[in-house]
Amino acid sequence: MEKKKPKNVFVQGAISSEFIGNSIAKHQTKTSIGAHNIFLGQVRADEIDGNRIVAIDYTAYEDMANQKFHDIREATFEKFDLTCMHIYHSLGKVNAGEICLFVFVSSPRRKIVFEALEYIVEAIKADVPVFGKELFEDQTHQWKQNS
Repeated sequence: MEKKKPKNVFVQGAISSEFIGNSIAKHQTKTSIGAHNIFLGQVRADEIDGNRIVAIDYTAYEDMANQKFHDIREATFEKFDLTCMHIYHSLGKVNAGEICLFVFVSSPRRKIVFEALEYIVEAIKADVPVFGKELFEDQTHQWKQNS
């Protein structure tokens, strides 16, 4: 069996609602799908020590990260009865309130999409080498802790 090459899952900057809508629309005519589920990771304007986050600047070891995303995708398809899956992550600056992670899954059954989405997001947080530099309103920064 031929091994699939990892695809590039990165989007420069914020992931737009148009991009998300177009990705979802591709599947609305598939009659084998009974359920879709979406996770949208959004940059929060958290306050840390009295300083508000205005953006996160994402960077990654892209080849390694794309391979990890691919491995997560393959493991998820093996574990769950999914019809389709999309995973996209931002690189570069993403302002507070904008989307930085988009995960979309479809399946014949409702319960499966909830379980699969939880599995995917947890695996991404634990295993993918994507790093975020939190940019504060006072022009300082710090490296983001996964939460």
